[in-house]
Amino acid sequence: MSVYQFSANTIDGEEKSIANYEGNVILIVNTASECGFTPQFDGLQKLYDTHKDEGFVILGFPCNQFNSQDPGSSEEIASFCRGNYSVTFPMFSKIDVNGENAHPLFNYLTSQAKGIVTRQIKWNFTKFLVDRDGNVLKRYAPQTKPENIEQDIEEALQT
Repeated sequence: MSVYQFSANTIDGEEKSIANYEGNVILIVNTASECGFTPQFDGLQKLYDTHKDEGFVILGFPCNQFNSQDPGSSEEIASFCRGNYSVTFPMFSKIDVNGENAHPLFNYLTSQAKGIVTRQIKWNFTKFLVDRDGNVLKRYAPQTKPENIEQDIEEALQT
């Protein structure tokens, strides 16, 4: 299995296979618009701008499971991300990352890279680094700033 076996709806409502990003190094992030970690959008966008031409992409998945910190509609979330943080990397429709309604992609990600204490996602802005072949390389805690994983991204881009 790999992440390429999954699909999700983009924030604009179009179903898209993760296989569309095959051959890229991917950073998959569960996001939220009203979280203390929301300013990480700046760092994520900077990583994307720096490395997208090398075959790097970020996939953002809004989630409202943690203190209802992303309550808006897809249109509101898209407008917020684009307007406040100039986000240009692909964003998807809001999903659950834990529980019986968790998106299958996140079930897969958490089975491949467990957290320190639990397999479940603990909070917004948990990040998963995926290699060009669709294998999960590493999981990062919400408090890990995007700039602190740039070296891992660069190493993945070299292989």
